[in-house]
Amino acid sequence: MNNFKKLDETEPIEMLEGIYRRTLCFNNEIMLCHFNLKKGSEIPIHQHREHQVGYVIRGKLEFFTEDGNFVVQEGNSYIFQSNEKHGAKILEDTELIDIFNPSRLEYK
Repeated sequence: MNNFKKLDETEPIEMLEGIYRRTLCFNNEIMLCHFNLKKGSEIPIHQHREHQVGYVIRGKLEFFTEDGNFVVQEGNSYIFQSNEKHGAKILEDTELIDIFNPSRLEYK
């Protein structure tokens, strides 16, 4: 288990075009990830068993869900329940953090 990790010492992984993830601290139960998202990029509608809560550090994006769309920007937080379908369009260059519970195995 890694109890300490510096953001600038963690290599970003391009998950999708314009979507960059850095996985920071995690254990089996919880995971902290840092994302940089480029304006115009998109995250397709998807779902996962992990709960997801996030906070926008800077930028703006629009989330798509089965219940409708909503825009988040700097200073906003959001949450997706387990298996809740969601996707996003990045409206401005965006930096955010996401926390997953339990940890996403594919992000380790």
